[in-house]
Amino acid sequence: MNNRRRITGVVTSNKMTKTVVVEIKRVFRHPLYQKVVHLSKRVKAHDEIGCQIGDQVRIVESRPLSRDKSWVVEAVVKREIRTADAGVESVAAADVDIATLTGVEKQPEVAVESGAGDVS
Repeated sequence: MNNRRRITGVVTSNKMTKTVVVEIKRVFRHPLYQKVVHLSKRVKAHDEIGCQIGDQVRIVESRPLSRDKSWVVEAVVKREIRTADAGVESVAAADVDIATLTGVEKQPEVAVESGAGDVS
């Protein structure tokens, strides 16, 4: 192995060609106040593997590949299993009759006939 830095993070975007955005999260205690601090940093990494959003990847430091990219995806640590759009499934599962939610039955609407004196 070499002396390059290796960091684990989660892929948050893969919309670019051969580039992914990796979010690196860091949790530590503040040295003086002892409060838990959560920091996150987003870096762009070169991707030859074909990572998907949600994958946990290990990135390694490299020479600058572009203005923003100086990291390369080395390996996928954990694949994210994504199904079809979860939002649609959750809406379909929550599609319940209004009467069962509120306990009040809906009154049938009466059609109003337009009279001869109506101005339109």
